[in-house]
Amino acid sequence: MSAEGLQRCFVLHRRPYSESSLILDVFSEEFGRVTLMSKGARSKRSNLKGALQPFTPLLLKWSGGGSMKTLRQAEPISLGLPLTGINLYSGMYVNELIGRVLMAEVPMPALFHDYLHALTELAQADNPEPALRRFELALLQAMGYGVDFLNCAGSGEPIDPKMTYRYREQKGFIASVRNDNLTFMGDELIAISERRFITKEQLKAAKRFTRIALKPYLGGKPLKSRELFISMVPKRSIGK
Repeated sequence: MSAEGLQRCFVLHRRPYSESSLILDVFSEEFGRVTLMSKGARSKRSNLKGALQPFTPLLLKWSGGGSMKTLRQAEPISLGLPLTGINLYSGMYVNELIGRVLMAEVPMPALFHDYLHALTELAQADNPEPALRRFELALLQAMGYGVDFLNCAGSGEPIDPKMTYRYREQKGFIASVRNDNLTFMGDELIAISERRFITKEQLKAAKRFTRIALKPYLGGKPLKSRELFISMVPKRSIGK
């Protein structure tokens, strides 16, 4: 799978290879997640050393077959998005999610735009959590994780904002008086469906749901971005 023309991309992760090269995990608009070898990118003469960084919009071209392609051309579209502090760690979390749950070379152009919107939000937001929740929900949708937040799975009736519902995997939300980690208020489910969170309770409910839904995809392996954030700022939460 070669990219015949320049493709809009972001670097998700990079690691050194040999004395002067880089291996790049890239999220591209037309080809999805792609692994690229950038030969000589770490050499003193390379003009790409500062450009091949996460959160920098890029135009890339590559060639080759197999699981790793060879980067042939790279141009930064603009300066990197200004992520700092908790928002930087949140961006790292989003990148790690994509790298962990998306299969390689599966085109997801709609999710690419959701990713771009998430980074733009993170670059401007005081609180990163709404942007994180919206992207997690978009990611689940892109992977085919279909859940009806607006209709009761038991009766088919519309969700009542004032009633409580319990989530059942593979089925959806069923009216219930039980109160545990799988129980949600109707207004919380409507907010999740709309990806619009007015209250703190709705935002917390969205976080709880996405953790439940993403767990099977992530398995038991901990997220490095979460561990890194906790080690750097142990008394704060990244909202993941």
